[in-house]
Amino acid sequence: MSGNLETSFGDIILHHVTNDLNHVYLPIHLFGLDVSITKHVIMLWIVGLFTILLAIRGTHRYRQNINATPRGLSHLFEILMNFIKNDIVKNTIGENEGRLWTPLIATYFIFILSANLLGLIPFFEFIPGGSSTVTGNFAVTIALATITFFAVIVAGTMKHGFLGYWKHMAPSNVPKPVLLILIPIEIMGMFIRPLALTLRLGANMTAGHIGMVAIFGLPILLHQFGVGIVSTLLNTGIFFLEIIVSLVQAYVFTLLSAVFIGMAIHAEH
Repeated sequence: MSGNLETSFGDIILHHVTNDLNHVYLPIHLFGLDVSITKHVIMLWIVGLFTILLAIRGTHRYRQNINATPRGLSHLFEILMNFIKNDIVKNTIGENEGRLWTPLIATYFIFILSANLLGLIPFFEFIPGGSSTVTGNFAVTIALATITFFAVIVAGTMKHGFLGYWKHMAPSNVPKPVLLILIPIEIMGMFIRPLALTLRLGANMTAGHIGMVAIFGLPILLHQFGVGIVSTLLNTGIFFLEIIVSLVQAYVFTLLSAVFIGMAIHAEH
């Protein structure tokens, strides 16, 4: 009985931290690929729509009048954009080159933060199909990191030219024997950086939910429902900690993406 309980509880944890592929809203297969509509796909649509609406609403006053006085959501949106532009983009990419990449960096921050916070809202857990935190899905984080991977190559190529970008992998005045070691390391680094982005975001968002579900399961596993009060208090604290983690992970992913793009542009440094 205990074994069955532990097994079923393990299934409960997996259900709340993964995308339940057994629950598909619309099965779709294209060219041998499974692109079915699952809960995470729906959550991606919700997060994407929220990001677009936030940008449209936040810039509404400025589109009506460029000299409008910021107020309400427009004021908050301006503060956020100034933070991203001055504290992230300007310090990592540069003021001139950063203008081109600010929209991408800002979209990263808003999209990831929205996905992280929406995943903490209990309402979405009632939608069948597993976890509601799409940034805990490694397929999503891989897609975001892949965008950064190609953005780095595009940024470096635009600044130095195609051959010039790849040439910077082999610094001048370096002995040729050293290049045999340095060049493979640089090539590996190109793939390790987006891999680090993928694992950092996905693992951190998944770990917090595993902890919350596991603590809620203590009264069941220990057969002492009085522990439920303690579990609730602990999870209240963890919930607020998860809000901080959501902010930090959105900031870290955005900052590192900007750093990688800046490194490609300013390869001489």
